Amino acid sequence: MAVDRPDVIEVEVSPNGLPGSLRLPKEPRGIIVFAHGSGSSRHSPRNGYVAEALRRQGFATLLFDLLSDREAADRANVFDVRLLTERLVSACAWTETTQTTRGLPIGLFGASTGAAAALSAAAELGDRVFAVVSRGGRPDLATPVLEEVRTPTLLIVGGRDHDVLGLNRAALAMLSGPKKLQIIPGATHLFSEPGALDAVIAAAADWFASHCARKGRKQEEG
Repeated sequence: MAVDRPDVIEVEVSPNGLPGSLRLPKEPRGIIVFAHGSGSSRHSPRNGYVAEALRRQGFATLLFDLLSDREAADRANVFDVRLLTERLVSACAWTETTQTTRGLPIGLFGASTGAAAALSAAAELGDRVFAVVSRGGRPDLATPVLEEVRTPTLLIVGGRDHDVLGLNRAALAMLSGPKKLQIIPGATHLFSEPGALDAVIAAAADWFASHCARKGRKQEEG
């Protein structure tokens, strides 16, 4: 899973001073903010691979650590969806005020437990987020707010990730906005099978592109 990395801008995401990696295409049509799963970080090779692929599709991407090293050492924080959501909402606000990303439509990409934070953030931010994509996510951890999520949401799950697939099917029924469950045949939780992660990227890119374009049309009509 080699990544042909472009220059990556290392940033500090305020107000918590969390380190992040920002990728920028020449003319970004939106920015995708990533929320990684438990035990991961902005250096996740899978998320880095996805982020670079989305950059090639014209999206800026922000991978950042939702917790400081000290906070991450406490395992309770890793599963504190409310805390992770607050950090994600703050990161979205940061993109709205930072010169290089200000004015770009915001999409969210969540993996594993980070998907719960992405959905919770979408419920809070409303129209400020144009789309959400979950990769092997745990949307059940955001059950209390799922009915409030009206943001177009794509849930991507491996066909052999049976337990998580069941949780995603139940969550899909609770979401209020445009929604879709995409099953990657033969894939397990980490999408490590040949071609599985590329299938995730293709589905995510299509979802982000279509809903970013729709948001742009609505803004022009308004």
